[in-house]
Amino acid sequence: MRVLGIDPGIAIAGFGFIDKQGHKLTPVQYGAIQTEAHTPQEERLLQIYESAGALMDRYNPDSVAVEKLFFNRNVTTAFAVGQARGVIILAAAQRGLPVAEYTPLQVKQSVVGYGKAEKRQVQEMVKMFLKLSAVPKPDDVADALAVAICHAHSATMTQKINEVTRS
Repeated sequence: MRVLGIDPGIAIAGFGFIDKQGHKLTPVQYGAIQTEAHTPQEERLLQIYESAGALMDRYNPDSVAVEKLFFNRNVTTAFAVGQARGVIILAAAQRGLPVAEYTPLQVKQSVVGYGKAEKRQVQEMVKMFLKLSAVPKPDDVADALAVAICHAHSATMTQKINEVTRS
């Protein structure tokens, strides 16, 4: 199973592709889609949409996991992040990819085992799970990989529950 994890943002949208075989998680590709400040919003959204779509086409994920927008004190930032999430979800939907959404609490719980874990703890667990030599930078990339790991864990549990209920 190949999962694309996304930490959406208008300036930086982190992404991470991982493969899950049994209990083994393997990083495939990760990085960030970055847009320039002072560029019109519609151009930034188009760049995110096209870049996300190109990544999906190139790495062919089975599913996409996106971090849910969490309360943000800056309404303007929250709207921009919501719009970035929207164009990424649209790119996935156009390709027929299932999209799962996770709150930051769910991601932390899945990756660290504690929903109020510090960012650094999540980053170190991402590094450990994926056997990386360093924590991916910028932070948005490590966050995207954490979302992908969360989905990989959740998808396994959902599959087991479905198997039991079918029996």
